[in-house]
Amino acid sequence: MVHHDSVTDRLVESGVIAVLRGIDDDQIVPVARAIHDAGVNGIEVTADGDRAREKIAAVDEELSDTDAVVGAGTVLDAPTAQSVIDAGAKFVLAPDVNPDVITTCNRHGVVSVPGVMTPTEAVTAVEAGADILKMFPATTVGPGHISALQGPLGDLPIVPTGGVSTDNVAEFFDAGALAVGAGSAIVDYDAIEAGDMEQVQETAAEFVDAVEAAR
Repeated sequence: MVHHDSVTDRLVESGVIAVLRGIDDDQIVPVARAIHDAGVNGIEVTADGDRAREKIAAVDEELSDTDAVVGAGTVLDAPTAQSVIDAGAKFVLAPDVNPDVITTCNRHGVVSVPGVMTPTEAVTAVEAGADILKMFPATTVGPGHISALQGPLGDLPIVPTGGVSTDNVAEFFDAGALAVGAGSAIVDYDAIEAGDMEQVQETAAEFVDAVEAAR
């Protein structure tokens, strides 16, 4: 079992969480492997599609011999949190703050990453026991919102997600981001549709390079 603190450390070290959404069963494992081989240690499989539990378990098994950590995203309630944790998720992300989801994660030693936008949501999440805060959707408010929240509330561990790209990732880190979450900017869906895993890895590597340069 991967220790809770180790998961957080790996996500911070990676600097990026790749969001895998709507990928078919027969492609999810090779896509996850290609993205990890590009240098991404945080792999998020969203729970809002078909067979999410099976996909998480398959990716977790595929990457079990690596330093990657596999988590679940778009987790909206405690039963879903329990399901993805049982499947092997080491961190759980949500677009909102649900104290029951956070409690479920804490009970199992799984890193919880609820979505926040306002100071009230941030404080609610922290008081409920959240480990990291997902600022979502990030481009709605921009990089400056990170420092705006951290000003009165302290050095909050914030991961902006939603619209983060190679063009703006440096601004988010400059503003105080712990790491960033990225979907289409790092997951090349055209290449996935074509079955071109080399291109999937190349696109992900370009984003990783931008993160490394930004940090």
